[in-house]
Amino acid sequence: MNIAAATADTGSPLAGSERRVLCRRTLSALLLAPVPIAAIWFGSPWLPIVTAAAAAIMAWEWGMLSRYGRFGGVGAVLVGAVLVPVAAAARAPGMALGVALLGAAAVLWAAWRRHDRAPLWTAFGALWVSLPCIAFLWLAHARPLGRATLLWILAIVWATDIGAYAVGRTFGGPRLAPRWSPRKTWAGLAGGVLCAGLAGGATAAAFGISPRLPLIALSSALAVVEQFGDLAESLAKRRFGVKDTSGLIPGHGGLLDRLDGMLAVVPTVALLTLIGGRSVLAWR
Repeated sequence: MNIAAATADTGSPLAGSERRVLCRRTLSALLLAPVPIAAIWFGSPWLPIVTAAAAAIMAWEWGMLSRYGRFGGVGAVLVGAVLVPVAAAARAPGMALGVALLGAAAVLWAAWRRHDRAPLWTAFGALWVSLPCIAFLWLAHARPLGRATLLWILAIVWATDIGAYAVGRTFGGPRLAPRWSPRKTWAGLAGGVLCAGLAGGATAAAFGISPRLPLIALSSALAVVEQFGDLAESLAKRRFGVKDTSGLIPGHGGLLDRLDGMLAVVPTVALLTLIGGRSVLAWR
């Protein structure tokens, strides 16, 4: 799960095993971070390629999760149902949402025909993965500041994870949602909100956005959305009795574990962009 989800139950210093896990997480993050940053910076065709690759991996992980490790034909349909609308988003963004809904229906039908144990969960995964990827590609073209918007999203999601881990691990305290994710704390949420606000302020300074306060406030609010996405995936993993969606990333689990908060933040930013008629970074 995200760094924020790894907060320990107390504020005691890191044990040796925890320190090693943290080192693996840090190394993995440093190795992976340049990939999305470079894809965003250079744009097409790299951004659609990286987004589609991430979507395929997350769809595979969700298929394994929701079908208790049995990927099979339904899993293949799920990956296809995610990749097709993401590809459509790169070419014809207006069609992508309808294609995603048809893809989810196809997954539901395939799962039902094969007497899948959790057809609704499997079909839900098609939307949970594809819609944020579609929105991510759409935001890249939101004028003005499309590229800056995506970099800002990365900054606030990463800042939220780091702040939630550091503050939650240091201060401990009451649990945020013990039935969903027993290690998350209210202190960690506050730390994530604070760090996301700082990331929003840094973004405003880097891109010359003025006034800065609206972006700082929005960044802090999106930290709560990010934590909700993290909690939602934690609920799904508890439902299927697994700790991580895969072992793909050392110290982090799977790509879904790493991007769960972003899957909630990206559609939220896309909706706000639609409402405002332009990139949220251009709001005054």
